Amino acid sequence: MADHLRRELATIIRSEMRDPRVGMLSVTDVRVSRDLMNAKIYVASFGVDNKEERKALLNVLNKASGFLRSSIARDSSMRITPHFSFYYDELIEEGAKLESLINKAVESDRKAGDVDDQDTAEQVSEEI
Repeated sequence: MADHLRRELATIIRSEMRDPRVGMLSVTDVRVSRDLMNAKIYVASFGVDNKEERKALLNVLNKASGFLRSSIARDSSMRITPHFSFYYDELIEEGAKLESLINKAVESDRKAGDVDDQDTAEQVSEEI
């Protein structure tokens, strides 16, 4: 059910929502409660740079949750359509920051002569 909701919400948000604050939005995860009455929707947006913009985006989505819920109920055969709560998924941004830190550390080690390129390649291939 969560995958179905994720796909449907992404389609509806992309094609039917006309609010310019939504922009390039990705529905990254959906978690549905056991009783199917509530769903936490995690989103990420490429046009959102700060906390105020994130807050505005979530406010728009949470206000549109009734519209989104009715659209899904109309287009699907689900007996129960859960209530939606939207949350910003910071995993993508955190992953990019972590990758940047790792790259800086590896580059620093290379400059210091502590790590050889061949050693690094062998370590990565062993971990995979």
